[in-house]
Amino acid sequence: GLGSRRFFRVGLGRPGEPGSLVARVERDEDPSLRPPGVAPEPPLAPILTWLSSHDLPVPVCSAAGPGLMLLEDLGDTSLESAAHSLPIEDLHALYLRACDLVPRLQSLPPPASGLANFDRRLDEALFRYKADQFVEWVLPWAETNAGAEVVTDAFARIAEEARDAPQRLAHRDYKAANLHVQDNRLVMIDLQGALLAPPEYDLVCLLRDSQVALDEDFVKNALTAIRPVLPDAPTADAFARRFTLLTLTRNGKDLSRYLWAAKVRDDPRYLTHVPRARETLLAAAAEAAGWDPAFARLADVIASLSDLPCGP
Repeated sequence: GLGSRRFFRVGLGRPGEPGSLVARVERDEDPSLRPPGVAPEPPLAPILTWLSSHDLPVPVCSAAGPGLMLLEDLGDTSLESAAHSLPIEDLHALYLRACDLVPRLQSLPPPASGLANFDRRLDEALFRYKADQFVEWVLPWAETNAGAEVVTDAFARIAEEARDAPQRLAHRDYKAANLHVQDNRLVMIDLQGALLAPPEYDLVCLLRDSQVALDEDFVKNALTAIRPVLPDAPTADAFARRFTLLTLTRNGKDLSRYLWAAKVRDDPRYLTHVPRARETLLAAAAEAAGWDPAFARLADVIASLSDLPCGP
């Protein structure tokens, strides 16, 4: 991915042991990839151990030391890669199972002893960081005279609505690439960034994934089915509104990161997802435009995006 960690498959080949493990190697963090003043992500081991104790599907950790973890090898098939090969009925069944994991995660009570992830929130600082990234990397492509305040104002309004929402444990990056498919089970990876967020956030990451296009009728039916079984069972109107607004900030961040990677990292791999991210933003912005003048102004900016670089 675009982070600083590296992963290596380690062959064992000894009798009675699994054939391989994955070595997760920490490298020096790039502090520019998080908001100023916000602490780095907590270590993975504590949240992994705690989720495993509650029977959530996470990789088994065989050993850990400073800067290194040896994790269960889940193979090469993620839900994202499966989306390009499975029959649509099988793919939809996997996505429904992924949706079912969200209320299980949200139902977990805070542990008696401190777990750093419960001290973290999808707060104003994170929304402001997303806005700043959008201003720097996406706004220059807009054919409009709108200034940065249009973006920052809209994202600040979304932060206010998120602050007033119920707060539940969220994976934070619950996209198809972070769900591995192994032996007919789904396993969550990349969990160190877990935090408290509105109940819709992980569903936005999954069902409005910039890297996988899902049938819109399927998305609507999945949301209709999952909403009432969430621990907070938000009203249909509140759920739909927050889902749309969080889509704007989530996919706006995705688009920003794709353009940043191509320019700064000379890594064009993610440009292939630019059209999908823009399409998702356009639909969400059009829906939100009638709710508040701040969202209407942001919708005008998004509608004016043109000539964005994209891959094959």
